[in-house]
Amino acid sequence: MSATATAVNRLQATLALGQHLWLDNLSRELMQSGQLARWIADGVQGITTNPAIFQKAISSGAGYSEDLAQLRASGIDAEARYEALAIADVQRACDALAALHRDSRGDAGWVSLEVSPHLAHDAKGTVAAATRLSAAVARPNLLIKIPATAAGHAALTEVTALGINVNMTLIFSLPQAVATAKAWAEGARRWLTGGGDPARLYSVASVFLSRVDTVVDPLLEANGSAEALALRGQCAIAMAKLCQQRYLDLFVRNDHPATCGDLARAGVRPQRCLWASTGTKNPAYADTLYVDALIGADTVNTVPEATLKAFADHGTVAATLTTDIPAAEAALGTLKRLGIDLAAIGEQLQKDGLVAFEQAYDQILASV
Repeated sequence: MSATATAVNRLQATLALGQHLWLDNLSRELMQSGQLARWIADGVQGITTNPAIFQKAISSGAGYSEDLAQLRASGIDAEARYEALAIADVQRACDALAALHRDSRGDAGWVSLEVSPHLAHDAKGTVAAATRLSAAVARPNLLIKIPATAAGHAALTEVTALGINVNMTLIFSLPQAVATAKAWAEGARRWLTGGGDPARLYSVASVFLSRVDTVVDPLLEANGSAEALALRGQCAIAMAKLCQQRYLDLFVRNDHPATCGDLARAGVRPQRCLWASTGTKNPAYADTLYVDALIGADTVNTVPEATLKAFADHGTVAATLTTDIPAAEAALGTLKRLGIDLAAIGEQLQKDGLVAFEQAYDQILASV
């Protein structure tokens, strides 16, 4: 669909408040139909992919059949065939966003490509894959996606020190977000120490939201108290708001004891929080809940296409991310008092997310 004037206004108004909306989808059909170009014209600032997105795109067959036949005839293995298809799509998407990336001096126009989820606990393998995929795509606006496991954090530091830009994914808790920020900052310092250009560095930390509420809401309902029931649909938003506050502590507030102000003074952009899993899963909640509630400067929201259409049509644009911080702190305090451990839930959700991505990845390999 072509966005209406009102839709354009919502996307552009969000951008004016400092938040970039990225499309959480990519396929040849999307690009060949012209829909991706229309979204970019309307204000979309970037694109994210993951194994599940590519599995859906490639299994549909739309636009892939001819290339896949040639790849099969070439004799390369299934993983190489998949990577060839995905790399070609990502290159086209990077090219579609190249002017935006250039004109924003690297502030926008990014496209993400994920390493194999089977490498999530293999730091050395992740570094090798990130290096190889970065060279194969050969575009300045590529982000390599790495899961935020302990091995992923080690890999994040290593690849950042090499000047490879990263979208750290599958973050489900405040501790995981803070560990990601610190691992990236260490890599950024090593990049600078080696004489790297500070302006080249860019990174986002993808904090997943709706899945948190999907787990926490039933626990609140099982408790049944008024204070528990009042938090339904609010816990992921509260967590995200506090993630942003911790990022401000680390990268902006120079009086904070754990500041990364040295990076800012050197001209490095702070790593940004990115809100992911922002399609509402509970039909009782507004379909734009995880967009409306978390609009704020120097952040990204990567949005499934259905949610992006909904936001363009009837979303509410206001600077909401840094409002009601005491209420967010109180919400997490209430959860702790009720015996709901968000950090433990985050660890389990990350494991579950990795399994889902591994399954999607294996399905891709079986289909190609």
